[in-house]
Amino acid sequence: MKKDLSLRTVTVMRYILPLREGGSLPALAEADDDFKYVLKFRGAGHGTKMLISELLGGQIAVKLGLNVPELVFARLDVDFGRTEGDEEIQDLLKGSEGLNLGLHYLSGAIAYDPSVKIDPLLASKIVWLDAFITNIDRTFNNTNLLLWHRELWIIDNGASFYFHHSWKDFEKHALNPFPHIKNHVLLPQATKLDETDRWAKEHLSDHFFLELTRLIPDEWLQWRDTNETPEEIRHRYYLFLKTRLTHSHHFLNEARHARG
Repeated sequence: MKKDLSLRTVTVMRYILPLREGGSLPALAEADDDFKYVLKFRGAGHGTKMLISELLGGQIAVKLGLNVPELVFARLDVDFGRTEGDEEIQDLLKGSEGLNLGLHYLSGAIAYDPSVKIDPLLASKIVWLDAFITNIDRTFNNTNLLLWHRELWIIDNGASFYFHHSWKDFEKHALNPFPHIKNHVLLPQATKLDETDRWAKEHLSDHFFLELTRLIPDEWLQWRDTNETPEEIRHRYYLFLKTRLTHSHHFLNEARHARG
């Protein structure tokens, strides 16, 4: 496992095909390092806030020892996509000039089948993660989990940290018990939540959260709905993470209750 949180930066060279899941129009693309990536675009849906969710959620998952495809900052040049024939995709690419986010493409991976039993501790870690980052999108209808080389991999954390869409009263959101956890695909198998909570608190820390929020690029923090500076926004994310970890019993009790 990598010791630092730094991400590589690649330049997107070739748009291969759209991956039309959901409304964010991710795409398979090739970069200048000759690897293929699933690109998440700043010009889609919830814009850079979705990219921030992917970045923070993915790096926290890695810190918890979970499998996540390598995340990279993916730069789109001004001329990229001008030859694209699909007007919707061309508009998306034009609106995504600059820094985007890519996840290493797991060639040959298959979607996780909820009927497959997995290790209870692994299931508990993923449930704990999603309750912590308030991820509403890992359900039976859309697992956002892949099986690759006989291991379970986490993808798509963009529906997390939904407090940033209103950007008000983050303390209240940080203490949210997260009732959506009742819909989590792995909740029935998550029998070691207390053990996971203790383990997570040994591995996550204020220092980690500080370093993590420093990863968010300034150009992802130029928001129209706030007058706060990029540094002030980073600090708000830091306080959210710090508060949520301190009061993890709120969402832990909710998960226990949902398990019945």
